[in-house]
Amino acid sequence: MKTAAPPLHVVATDGVRMTLSDRSMLIDGIASWWTACHGYNHPHIVEAITRQAKQMPHVMLGGIVHDQAMRLSTRLASLTLGEEAKVFFSESGSVAVEVALKIAVQYWMNKGQSKRKKFVCFQGAYHGDTSGAMAVCDAEDSMHAHFKGYLIEQFPHAIPETDQQRNAFAAFVDERADSIAGMIIEPLIQMAAGMRTHSAEALNFIHEICRQHGLLLIADEVATGFGRTGSMFAYQQTNFKPDILCLGKALTGGAIPLAATVAAENIYSAFHSDNTEDALMHGPTFMGNAIACAAANASIDLFETEPRLKQASAINKLLHQKNESLAKHSAVRSARVLGAVGAIELKHPFDVGKAMQFFRQSGVFIRPIGNVVYLAPAFTINANELSQLYEAISQFVTMQEKIG
Repeated sequence: MKTAAPPLHVVATDGVRMTLSDRSMLIDGIASWWTACHGYNHPHIVEAITRQAKQMPHVMLGGIVHDQAMRLSTRLASLTLGEEAKVFFSESGSVAVEVALKIAVQYWMNKGQSKRKKFVCFQGAYHGDTSGAMAVCDAEDSMHAHFKGYLIEQFPHAIPETDQQRNAFAAFVDERADSIAGMIIEPLIQMAAGMRTHSAEALNFIHEICRQHGLLLIADEVATGFGRTGSMFAYQQTNFKPDILCLGKALTGGAIPLAATVAAENIYSAFHSDNTEDALMHGPTFMGNAIACAAANASIDLFETEPRLKQASAINKLLHQKNESLAKHSAVRSARVLGAVGAIELKHPFDVGKAMQFFRQSGVFIRPIGNVVYLAPAFTINANELSQLYEAISQFVTMQEKIG
């Protein structure tokens, strides 16, 4: 906090723009950490929140249920792992991951295999800030690396892209399979790692190794879900469905906190027992909050009634065009695009705080990750607004070239 630049004081939002206390406006290039997929203040979501707040803001989901939660869980199951899948609500992506890990471990406990308590995770991974989620993040190269020794040690490995890596990965899992509950991965793109991408083929191979050993595969789509990678969910670009799916961020269109952990029916069946000790003991106080579920239902309405995936495809084309031009700069190490995400990785480190100040002066809000300047805007952004974002990035890259 001592070295950070003063935070920008936002007083209002609308569409893809934020208004600051000095009445200046910024185009938001990252949709509030990739959540505001429909843009800010979408009237359909605002109306749904307002209506639900007047009717019933919240009741505990302990011996109680309500229409919004029932409707949302049914819709999420049908959209993802199938109508018989089960949905567990929580308030954040980190907790959705915690619940997924607990489900996987207890699944094996309920089946009489209590030694299966470890997880294979992947280099570059980020799954959240709670202790269980931190334990499956990159143990060496992440913002949680200094908690090594405090966290439960898991089994990190490189994402297997080459034949050599795949052979090594298969051997790695084979040696440890009896102690592994499952694997967890952010499919196609590790966004918090600086928009690192990997192939669907690598994911298919990971799934095949899970299948060979009967291990559970958890897809953490908190960041990648709801159109960000070009499909509604990233795993839909592979040849499999995960056993457990984590959702959050854009689930409510970025309006209010909500997350969900979706488990396939065969996973749930291990908990559906006459023995009460087989139940999943986890109970966030505000799980399934009625206002949040109303917002999520409204957000799904928009995916059904407005052309979000077509808009993501249009953004993808423009990102490719702009990145191709920026990739020619001498200061740029690489330029990559996946879905509605574009990233420019610079060759040399720079001060992120100063970079943000530069972007503010250019009329845009961009918050780099390390030496990666990226865009992950609302799907409703127009070509002119996206071009303004890229003009600011181009000027920044040019400035970095002059520096050295």
